[in-house]
Amino acid sequence: MFTNENESQHPTSDSTSQRPNHVSLPAHQSVGTSMNIQGEPDSDDGNAQAFDASFGTPLEQLAKVRSELERVIRGKSDVIDAVLTCVLAGGSVLLEDVPGVGKTTLAKSLAALINLDFQRVQCTPDLLPSDILGSMIFQPGSGEFHFRKGPVFCNLLIADEINRASPRTQSALLEAMAESQVTIDSQRFRLLQPFIVIATQNPSGFEGTFPLPESQLDRFLFRLSMNYPDMDSEVDLLLDQAESEPSESLTCVMQREALLRLQQRVRRVSVDRKVARYLVSIVDATRHDTRLRVGCSPRGSKMLLRAAQARAILSGREFVLPDDVQSVATAVLSHRVSMRSVSASWDDAAGIVNELLSQAEVIV
Repeated sequence: MFTNENESQHPTSDSTSQRPNHVSLPAHQSVGTSMNIQGEPDSDDGNAQAFDASFGTPLEQLAKVRSELERVIRGKSDVIDAVLTCVLAGGSVLLEDVPGVGKTTLAKSLAALINLDFQRVQCTPDLLPSDILGSMIFQPGSGEFHFRKGPVFCNLLIADEINRASPRTQSALLEAMAESQVTIDSQRFRLLQPFIVIATQNPSGFEGTFPLPESQLDRFLFRLSMNYPDMDSEVDLLLDQAESEPSESLTCVMQREALLRLQQRVRRVSVDRKVARYLVSIVDATRHDTRLRVGCSPRGSKMLLRAAQARAILSGREFVLPDDVQSVATAVLSHRVSMRSVSASWDDAAGIVNELLSQAEVIV
C-alpha cells in the first residue's frame, strides 16, 4: 500500500546537501514547507522582512542580482536582462549555443544569488524520466512504498544539454513546466514555488542530439543564445579567473520571498488595450506569413504579454510600452513558429520575426 493518501503533497525545500535519498510520505501529512494559495510560504515572514530591511526593496535586490551576474558573465548584459525578465515572468529559459560560453555558469550563479534551491541534471541518451521526476520504491521491511524525489523538486532545475536526452525523457518535463506539478503512479505532487527550468542545448548539428519537439519548445518562455564574448570581455574574463572563479565567491543578495512578490507584481502591471492590440497584430502576422508553416498560437500571445509585463518591472515601470513588447518578441516567438523550409534554422525564424516587428504599426 502507499503511505501517502493525499492527492497532492508539497515537496521539501531542503538544500541540496541535506536532501535525503528517499522520503517516506505518511498518510494525511504534508511534507516540507506549508504553502498558501498564492504559493508563498506561510512561515519565515520575519526573516524575509529582516532581509528586506538590510538589502533594500525587492527591485533593489534584483538590481544587485543583475550587477553580480554582470561581474561573472562578462559582456552579456542583454542575455542577463533577458534571463531576469524570464524569471520575473515565472517562465523557463532555453539557452542554445556551443559548449563553453557560460550557459551553466549563468544558471548556477542565478541560483546562488537569489537563494534558490537548485538541482543540475546532465542529460544523456540513457537518462530515464524517473531520474528527473523520482519514483515509488518498495520497502520490503515495512511493506510500503516510499517516494524517492527526483531533482525536479527544487526551485531552479538546470537541464544541461537537454537535447542529448531521449524524447521520452524530454517529455517528462512537460507537466512540471506547464503546471508546476508531477504525477507519479496516479499521485500528484506540487513543486516548489517559484519553479524555473533553465535548459541548455548544443546546436542540432552536433552528434548525438535529439531535437526538442514543438510541444516541449512551447513550454519555454524564452529561447536565447549566449554567443561568443567580444575580445575585451574575454580578456576581462581571463583576468578575473586568474586566481579563482568569480562565481565561487557569490553570496545571496535576494530572498526567494522577494522574487515571489515581484512575480505577483508583474501580473498587476497595467496593459493598455492599444498595446495589447499591437501585440496581437505581431502574433497574427506570423499566422499569415507564407514563409512560415505554423504561426504563433494564443498561448504564445499570453507568454508575450507576460514577458512584456516583466520587462516593464525590470525597467522600473508599472505599465507596458510597445518598446517592452519589441524587446522580448523575438526571444518569445522565434521558437513558436515553424518554417516551411526543412533546412531553416531558428536564426532564420528569428529573422522573420524581426522583419514582422519592423513592419507592425505602433498604435499610439
